[in-house]
Amino acid sequence: MFPNKKTPLLDKIKTPAELRQLDRNSLRQLADELRKETISAVGVTGGHLGSGLGVIELTVALHYVFNTPKDALVWDVGHQTYPHKILTGRRDRIRTLRQRDGLSGFTQRAESEYDAFGAAHSSTSISAALGFAMASKLSDSDDKAVAIIGDGSMTAGMAYEAMNNAKAAGKRLIVILNDNEMSISPPVGALSSYLSRLISSRPFMNLRDIMRGVVNRMPKGLATAARKADEYARGMATGGTFFEELGFYYVGPVDGHNLDQLIPVLENVRDAKDGPILVHVVTRKGQGYAPAEAAKDKYHAVQRLDVVSGKQAKAPPGPPSYTSVFSEQLIKEAKQDDKIVTITAAMPTGTGLDRFQQYFPERMFDVGIAEQHAVTFAAGLAAAGYKPFCCLYSTFLQRGYDQLVHDVAIQNLPVRFAVDRAGLVGADGATHAGSFDLAFMVNLPNMVVMAPSDERELANMVHSMAHYDQGPISVRYPRGNGVGVSLEGEKEILPIGKGRLIRRGKKVAILSLGTRLEESLKAADRLDAQGLSTSVADMRFAKPLDEALTRQLLKSHQVIITIEEGALGGFATQVLTMASDEGLMDDGLKIRTLRLPDRFQPQDKQERQYAEAGLDADGIVAAVTAALQRNSKPVEVVELTTKVTEDMTL
Repeated sequence: MFPNKKTPLLDKIKTPAELRQLDRNSLRQLADELRKETISAVGVTGGHLGSGLGVIELTVALHYVFNTPKDALVWDVGHQTYPHKILTGRRDRIRTLRQRDGLSGFTQRAESEYDAFGAAHSSTSISAALGFAMASKLSDSDDKAVAIIGDGSMTAGMAYEAMNNAKAAGKRLIVILNDNEMSISPPVGALSSYLSRLISSRPFMNLRDIMRGVVNRMPKGLATAARKADEYARGMATGGTFFEELGFYYVGPVDGHNLDQLIPVLENVRDAKDGPILVHVVTRKGQGYAPAEAAKDKYHAVQRLDVVSGKQAKAPPGPPSYTSVFSEQLIKEAKQDDKIVTITAAMPTGTGLDRFQQYFPERMFDVGIAEQHAVTFAAGLAAAGYKPFCCLYSTFLQRGYDQLVHDVAIQNLPVRFAVDRAGLVGADGATHAGSFDLAFMVNLPNMVVMAPSDERELANMVHSMAHYDQGPISVRYPRGNGVGVSLEGEKEILPIGKGRLIRRGKKVAILSLGTRLEESLKAADRLDAQGLSTSVADMRFAKPLDEALTRQLLKSHQVIITIEEGALGGFATQVLTMASDEGLMDDGLKIRTLRLPDRFQPQDKQERQYAEAGLDADGIVAAVTAALQRNSKPVEVVELTTKVTEDMTL
């Protein structure tokens, strides 16, 4: 077990089945011990802390009341599930969170049967839980499906699409609205105001309210009369609730840190004869840990920390992050052009727009977790003559792709897309990797796609975007810090579709897009030392491709290497298509494309992920060596045979 005199009760719990054997009066102690263990673990690993601390009591109550894993808990986003992992047989590995071969920072079906559905993006839980509930109904089972979704996630339209279809699931579907008045940043919009009014207009449920659950066990006549009286009273007092109009029975608000309230409510909801039911639980992010409670972000995500003081380990001093370079340059542009506005989807801090907001509060729009809306909202602003910068993580831009095509590209509207966290992202793993934006952006007519090789190039590209009005334009840049180049002096307006030759050679040419340039130059040094004279180009643009530079390099070198921080179908496809169209490979030119592998790479340190993908100097040298060795051998002629079946029409 886990002998620890500070957590004697938790030490006895391996699975929720053992939790359910505890006396109810012991659950307060268990929750306190679970909170200590969660803080201790994140102190070692870093990761998401505030959200997990806010659902300690709720996690204990859910596993105590429901028959997990038979009853499915579907957590939205999943970053609040560290306590859930501790209670479901993973405590012995909890200090491997977000590390190579360790536990995921989110729910993951392959990790545990208690992770009913994988998550990491928001607002999916009700849809998935509805799937479980309908499967239970179709199987004539009484198994429950419980979606746990935060108020921040309720700003996304997908949650309401699911609720609009939920009535058929009946009593098998339960939605827990975890209302902590926070997502990553404070929530925005009318829904947040509505929930606040609900809380302020209704006190927490008291024992009398909870005991109304016995109505479901009354004889039919009495139960019907009591239910009608309750509905009448609630309607008179509040005019009903939005959730009831969607077909849900609304229960709450309930104090999410009071187990004496939570457990009776959940038991009554579990045993209810009607549904679906929404339980409005009010929690506090960072609850029970003073440093988190005092912090503005409630310790949403932290580095390794000293658990006593709450002080986080500081990264060593170094170059600025790409995000901060983007933000600072955009502020400079906005000071010169009052038509520049910015949009983000619940990520003002992550995208650097919190800094922009300090200067231009009326020109920064946080639309909540609503990427589809963000893209079309930006298109409307562009159509009205403004210069919108739509700032989203690559992985979240995926959620607005139809709008990108239909509302922006087809209309050739000059929306500027700042695509943060492009490429591999380290500890957040496959769900947050920016793998696909290159491929889906370069396929769009009218779209300009840029990727900087360093922080000064990023500043130049932001400056160029501010002056580009011919159509949509994007820049993608990675998580992490720049390489240390100077940002002083005037920024350039880059000629669209023009790269730059960094190093001139004769035999091998490396066409680099994005921040793999540093590794490309290291590889060139090693290849030169082997007698393989190597050119290196910083292509800058995936689209439009610099055809003149590409043609020159393909015609004057024996081996071409393309390298990019994206999946199949991106920059390399542009080069190969041009080479094919112009017959540039017909005389034996060797082209090798280095890109992310065709699989989802697990969490690890970024540099290890890129090495594993072959996108470092070692990988480049290996690709060149293999190309030369392969093509130095005689060509093996393989006879092709065709088997014609009797029913084939020729």
